[in-house]
Amino acid sequence: MQPSGHRLRDVEHHPLLAENDNYDSSSSSSSEADVADRVWFIRDGCGMICAVMTWLLVAYADFVVTFVMLLPSKDFWYSVVNGVIFNCLAVLALSSHLRTMLTDPVSTVKTGLDPTLVGSCGEGTESVQSLLLGAVPKGNATKEYMESLQLKPGEVIYKCPKCCCIKPERAHHCSICKRCIRKMDHHCPWVNNCVGEKNQRFFVLFTMYIALSSVHALILCGFQFISCVRGQWTECSDFSPPITVILLIFLCLEGLLFFTFTAVMFGTQIHSICNDETEIERLKSEKPTWERRLRWEGMKSVFGGPPSLLWMNPFVGFRFRRLPTRPRKGGPEFSV
Repeated sequence: MQPSGHRLRDVEHHPLLAENDNYDSSSSSSSEADVADRVWFIRDGCGMICAVMTWLLVAYADFVVTFVMLLPSKDFWYSVVNGVIFNCLAVLALSSHLRTMLTDPVSTVKTGLDPTLVGSCGEGTESVQSLLLGAVPKGNATKEYMESLQLKPGEVIYKCPKCCCIKPERAHHCSICKRCIRKMDHHCPWVNNCVGEKNQRFFVLFTMYIALSSVHALILCGFQFISCVRGQWTECSDFSPPITVILLIFLCLEGLLFFTFTAVMFGTQIHSICNDETEIERLKSEKPTWERRLRWEGMKSVFGGPPSLLWMNPFVGFRFRRLPTRPRKGGPEFSV
């Protein structure tokens, strides 16, 4: 039975707040800093395989660039400069990948809720803290929870029938994360996470650095082929000519595929940020019920502050996380 003064609708998307779940009732005494220190991770087999493949492919490119093309080169400064540039791009790309994968995709939001409130909806009991991080909590569509929102008479709120939560504005349910994600752009298996409000910046950096490293690798491959054709194949690499050709061809194919994919994703993400419209909202042709931030305002909201070199730094805001103290049950994600 629903509280008087407001209506609750079972729909797939739309309004009211934004917050995250707290993992079990025994953690209700944790401090706000402990909640903020948790790391988000999706336990999805396909996503974890894709994430590992991404790292292996970057490692393969680094191996070919370093040991097949640069170290055998007789030009010392050519090897040093290109080696530093490529490895820096690879480190920045993988760091951005980790931040995207391990960051809760929704911003921290103060809800003003009573930390003692507990709600359940057929999927176990979860405590609600005054500072909640990330995806919308499962099973928070309870009588006590809705009364705590202090809604105006006649005001409509929306509940997701899949995870039994009150949906915030611009939230969509992810079938892989098993959660409603605010400003969800899409779920990317290559980073094993949803791209949302808080980790979109790192996803953009990941696509940018992968695209740049792919272009750099392709340029180096071109110079290597020219060098080997003009000189002796046995002298342009420490590997045999057939092995060298095979390694370079595979790197060229990888570079072309990675560049095409990441360049398109980078352009799509920048367009979405500048128009303050996620890919899901665009595909569903949803009419905006929010005040749009256009162009630079959207970029500043995602990257934080006015334009600066810090926009390119995936380590901004990084802190070492605490080790897990209790295993997570009943969901595809866990925290450490």
